Amino acid sequence: MAKRTIMAAGNWKMNKTPSEAKAFVESLKGLVADAGSEVVVGVPSVCLPAVVEAAKGSNIKVAAQNVHWEASGAYTGEISCAMLKDLNVDYVIIGHSERREYFGETDEMINKKARAILDAGMLPIICCGESLTQREQGVTAEHVRYQIKVALLGLSAEEVSKLVIAYEPIWAIGTGKTATNEQAEEVCGIIRKLVAELYGDDVAEKTRILYGGSVKASNAAELFAMPNIDGGLVGGASLKLDEFEKIAKA
Repeated sequence: MAKRTIMAAGNWKMNKTPSEAKAFVESLKGLVADAGSEVVVGVPSVCLPAVVEAAKGSNIKVAAQNVHWEASGAYTGEISCAMLKDLNVDYVIIGHSERREYFGETDEMINKKARAILDAGMLPIICCGESLTQREQGVTAEHVRYQIKVALLGLSAEEVSKLVIAYEPIWAIGTGKTATNEQAEEVCGIIRKLVAELYGDDVAEKTRILYGGSVKASNAAELFAMPNIDGGLVGGASLKLDEFEKIAKA
């Protein structure tokens, strides 16, 4: 069985100015230089040039928080994959529940974005997750399977083995509620099983699946130790140097 590298990915959301972001990454570099995990910071688009520059020569990878699927055109306010690639961005977070909820993003759009990101030579971090109502209705598995199945449409086995999937139960984002280790492991296992159905066991063993939703320094090690959880997509805690350092080393 291939050993998957644990990923500690921060999703800063709409926080930190470019100068604050630069200072944060300058400080973070030394703290995580010996981290065993792959460290990623997902920063606002205006912070990307400063953060890519600050992270140069370190083990920190940089992610954008969104992208448009078209190469160029009349899409005021949007950013293309070529623009991100030109900045040397490594990853792009797509399909976050906040994008789906506040900006009407659909599974089909997320699939188009995944295709464009891979074509540009970057890797997508594809988010999925259920609401509290959906969990109470007992449709978590069906809902998450549907989201991921559509997101991966048309992608090759090799592409899927390199990309990252992040399971984030919406009811655990920013609420302080965390899915239990068992709940998180169960859904990450369901996702891995789906990847195996679609692409075979070999690809499923290579694909990294993260858990997100109130991941903190205090619970990261236990979560990351679960067989199907390959790290975390971390919100609030990724904005604090000491917290994120501990998570990266968990």
